[in-house]
Amino acid sequence: MRTRIVVVGGGTAGLRLAQRLPVTLLGEEAHAPYNRVLLADVLAGRYAPEVIALPAPGGPVRRGTRVVRIDRAARRVECADGSSTGYDRLVLATGAGPVLPPLRGLRGPELPAGVHAFRTLDDCLALRAAVRPGTRAVVVGGGLLGVSAARALAALGAEVVLAQQGEGLMERQLDPAASALLREHLDGLGVETHTECRVSGLRRRDGAVSAVELADGFVLEARVVVLACGVRPRVALARAAGLDVRTGIVVDDELRTSDPYVHAIGDCAEHAGRVYGLAGPALEQADVLADVLSGTAGARYTGTRALTRLTLGGARPLDLAAFGEAVPRPGDDVVRLTDATRGAYRKVVVRGDRLVGGVLLGDLAAVGALARAWEGDEALPEAPLLHLLTHDGGT
Repeated sequence: MRTRIVVVGGGTAGLRLAQRLPVTLLGEEAHAPYNRVLLADVLAGRYAPEVIALPAPGGPVRRGTRVVRIDRAARRVECADGSSTGYDRLVLATGAGPVLPPLRGLRGPELPAGVHAFRTLDDCLALRAAVRPGTRAVVVGGGLLGVSAARALAALGAEVVLAQQGEGLMERQLDPAASALLREHLDGLGVETHTECRVSGLRRRDGAVSAVELADGFVLEARVVVLACGVRPRVALARAAGLDVRTGIVVDDELRTSDPYVHAIGDCAEHAGRVYGLAGPALEQADVLADVLSGTAGARYTGTRALTRLTLGGARPLDLAAFGEAVPRPGDDVVRLTDATRGAYRKVVVRGDRLVGGVLLGDLAAVGALARAWEGDEALPEAPLLHLLTHDGGT
């Protein structure tokens, strides 16, 4: 008898597994599975929603189905519509949800009118419907999501203000020099950027948001507010079922949770103390789990050396990539190339004879060679470090 595999979650990881194995896929969103990376392009109007749909898997997909309980003893999942589905192996691919900051005027999961998260296709469509040329929009958060949202809103003709609590934009991926270039890029699009700026509350008028309050007392008028303050793994279902949960759902090298009949992959999974939150590791975990569940000998997940890559189109395209440790330690060698005219910046960090990190902004021609050198974790050739950053061998 065929093993019954049930996957909870129709995002990147869950869909990849469903494309590899016969499974029953339970997706909470009503939409067909889609490429979340392209949401900013949908918001900006460059793509229609159907363009970012991903190829459908061969097995059954139940959309708009929210799983509310796991009965581990009976090996069944119960859904909000009253239905239940039995499993031999359960895979949790519940992803991550937006972080809602503790702001005055923001209580509970229901957002006030005019306040939007930016995580799902529904978020994207609601935000696009709310924005017209000249709409005053404030984006809270200067990470990857916030930068993507700010660019897309500017493309729609909104008057955009981006408020970032940290010293620079995309601090998790970029060093200060690259962050400064990114800020110049946003300035050129008409985005007003404020760093070292903590948002403390929201003001409302007639039930809708009217302004954003900053901790220093300054007030930013706003008809639309986008909360792009990061994401956190969705683990409530696993925690209620008694599975081992820390930041994410804890899994071993076979992507098993503390219940041997339950696995977890993607943004909700924590392996070796790490939650990745990126598409590359999610796909790799799904591929490894497909091998594990199909009985491939020696199939193990040992971690992913994750490279962050962002390509945003429009009148002024933006390309950036970051990997490893972009901030050097004492004794590391660093090579930087900057082309202020083109807004291009390239940097690598070398420790001993190993490439340990790098940042590229505006010109990704060298990213393939750099990624291979970093992912391979092999000794670098005895040649000038400049060759790592150029396409022509450093000539």
